[in-house]
Amino acid sequence: MSRTSPSRCKPVPAEVRQTADLLERRWQLSIIYAALTGALRFSEFAEAVAGISPRMLSERLRDLEAAGLVQRTVIPSSPPTVEYRLTERGRRLGPIIDAMRAYAGEPV
Repeated sequence: MSRTSPSRCKPVPAEVRQTADLLERRWQLSIIYAALTGALRFSEFAEAVAGISPRMLSERLRDLEAAGLVQRTVIPSSPPTVEYRLTERGRRLGPIIDAMRAYAGEPV
């Protein structure tokens, strides 16, 4: 008689998968890091995230806005200016990014 052993692992929770799907997209964590360290304007993000194209930066900022992590504000000026600020939900990713930096600095 064959016995199957009980599984020792649990399925990945939907919340973890959903968050990972968003953050795994190329450049997302870099953009969030830039926002956490003070980037507000498109040009500041472009400068902070070396190698990202303007088209990709625009797309990723839209993704983050749709996910509720970034708020886009048009400032009425001449010419109009746009600022991107992390929402409270976006700022809560700060400790995760700090943990990643600490982890990367540990000896292998």
